[in-house]
Amino acid sequence: MTTDLHSAVTELLSQQHIAYQVIEIPLSEDQKPIRSLEMLLSGQGVDPQSVVRSVVFKAETSGFCLLAVAGSGRADWALLRSHLNERKCRMAAQDEVLAATGYQVGAVPPIALPEGLQVLVDESVSQYDTVVIGSGVLGFALSLRGVDLMQLLSDKAQGHFVKAPE
Repeated sequence: MTTDLHSAVTELLSQQHIAYQVIEIPLSEDQKPIRSLEMLLSGQGVDPQSVVRSVVFKAETSGFCLLAVAGSGRADWALLRSHLNERKCRMAAQDEVLAATGYQVGAVPPIALPEGLQVLVDESVSQYDTVVIGSGVLGFALSLRGVDLMQLLSDKAQGHFVKAPE
């Protein structure tokens, strides 16, 4: 906890006595996270595949849902629709992500989310000793033990939700 960063995510981790490290992500001139996060993490000795992406989508009848997925896996829409018993799902628009999660795209964590937001956890998340998640604040990510994150997500639906690599 080297950088003084305050968010609902860091508050939750502190309340649960979970150690984490803050990773600063340089922003581009238009205030968007750099596109070479993998290079940044590799340069810090962090496996870029250990980034847990929080993908927000909207189902036709059940509303917004967040998929936590590590690595380069892409959401398998057929698996998601089947799990949710939905006919249609689509990616949430940027303004919808903010409305559904309370966080900007690029900072969305898989934890410290609004009560009613459904969260699905892909099995890929449990494959890493250390994971990197959104901090809730644009320009910063958090590194923590994978088992600690999985404990925080233990009450969420877990399974296989991504396409096999081609």
